Amino acid sequence: MLVAALGYFVDIYDLQLFNIVGRESLEKGLRLSPDQTARYDYLLFLWQMGGMLLGGVVFGVLGDKLGRKSVLFSSILIYSLANIANAFVTDISTYKVVRLIAGFGLSGELGAAITLVSEVIERERRGWGTMIIVSAGVLGAVAANLIARLTEWQISYIIGGVLGLVLLGFRVGTFESGMFTSLQKTSVQKGNFFMLFKGKTIFKKYLASILVGLPVWFVIGILIKFSDKYGVLLGIQERVSVADSIMYAYIGLSVGDLLSGWLSQVWRSRRKVIFSYLIFTGLLTFVYLYAKGIGLTAFYSLTFLLGLVAGFWALFVSMAAEQFGTNIRATVTTTVPNFVRGAVIPITLSFNYLLGYLGIEGATWIVGGGCILLSGLSTWSLSETFARDLDYYETS
Repeated sequence: MLVAALGYFVDIYDLQLFNIVGRESLEKGLRLSPDQTARYDYLLFLWQMGGMLLGGVVFGVLGDKLGRKSVLFSSILIYSLANIANAFVTDISTYKVVRLIAGFGLSGELGAAITLVSEVIERERRGWGTMIIVSAGVLGAVAANLIARLTEWQISYIIGGVLGLVLLGFRVGTFESGMFTSLQKTSVQKGNFFMLFKGKTIFKKYLASILVGLPVWFVIGILIKFSDKYGVLLGIQERVSVADSIMYAYIGLSVGDLLSGWLSQVWRSRRKVIFSYLIFTGLLTFVYLYAKGIGLTAFYSLTFLLGLVAGFWALFVSMAAEQFGTNIRATVTTTVPNFVRGAVIPITLSFNYLLGYLGIEGATWIVGGGCILLSGLSTWSLSETFARDLDYYETS
């Protein structure tokens, strides 16, 4: 559990580092104009997310075929080396390739970690394990912001890569899931991604598992990533730093994941907690749009609170893992969060399209309301999974 938490810490550090130093690397490193920087910053982000979508499928299948531990090892090795290489890019073409590879590597960490911990901790207590992993992990975004302030962008990338390589030494002591070891002795089909699309029941459950997580990346990908625009909307006189907004939001995410994990254990329910968080996400989005005249400190407090109410990432991934059998669990648990991360592409495109017609308020309500509604309906459609026995196989 400790190794998985440290791994996710480095994962989030590297994932958010591009959002924090991407523009600086393009302006200072590649010497692009402001217009070019804005265009390529978004383009490189899409390349990174594309890598995560591809890697989510590949690492998920490998997790069910080769084992959870091997995916943890290989994913962190790939994104660590990619981030070290990122410090030495000199042109856009190379930058694209490096972000694609980094995204590919970053996609495997969380799913494999949650799958492994869910299978090795007793079912009444496994919620505590996933809670600790994600709560510790999201603090990587805080570390990324602080390190980026103190160092040049190249050094920030190198530090992330070196942290990952150091972590590989801790991986040696981890052991494989007993459920997966037992699975290897059977002839049941393992890691068949297309099994998720063959039956109506299993596909609806898989789709619902993905849609549950949409509000998390609406908050991070829209409300926080464009926090400078919302600062202008609210009439804040000081400049809103997106990097600081990310830092405060991720501190909130860490607290929120701790709280949601604790509540799920106390209430003995995943679904009740998610419904509660969705209600508060809607309420705080309203405040975020209409709290005119607040100061910068109050605005950053709002970003913290938004992170807090979006802090059901661990719960959402855990519920996805608990919905499916051992022979397809790693595939689901690795692809689901990466498809949600990838959903930030249509979410952002929809937001930017509506921005021109409805303004920032209308675009926020339509995109955010849609994400919250889909998440609520999907949570309602899924069965409660608290303390469910996970030692079974999917046959169709």
